Amino acid sequence: MNKVILMGRLTRNPEIRYSQNDTSMAVARFTLAVDRRFRKDSENSADFISCVAFGKTAEFFERYAVQGTKMVVEGRIQTGSYTKQDGSKVYTTDVVVENAEFAESRGTASGQPSNGQPQAFQPQRPAQQSYSQPASQPQAPLMREAADEGFMQIPDELTDEGLPFI
Repeated sequence: MNKVILMGRLTRNPEIRYSQNDTSMAVARFTLAVDRRFRKDSENSADFISCVAFGKTAEFFERYAVQGTKMVVEGRIQTGSYTKQDGSKVYTTDVVVENAEFAESRGTASGQPSNGQPQAFQPQRPAQQSYSQPASQPQAPLMREAADEGFMQIPDELTDEGLPFI
């Protein structure tokens, strides 16, 4: 199994390019600075991991990721090699990013005071979403409430008697 999960900060803005074939696809290259767990002589140390993302994931980095952003990326390691013009062979190792998400909120990243408490990332929900269903189907109020509350609504009169598990 080839799976990698990293959390670190972008060392610079991602470099975005588009492929030059019939179906143009975004390609994002960036480096993550990942802190090492163990430190020598109380010094901070980090590994600088080369990453590449394709398609929609690359477009996500193009729109939202900037230098210093703390990200969690999931992907796989890919190795390769090429020969330089002078004849020397160069070996490469990249993390091909398949999924990515922010590791902190914008307020934390911009240095706003957090009153000593760690801030959890809270995605912003739209004010009021309207869920449209075909006219032939009845409206599902529980589904709308579940989306608004973040969890499904279970009626109070429901008991676990007769359920196959306890």
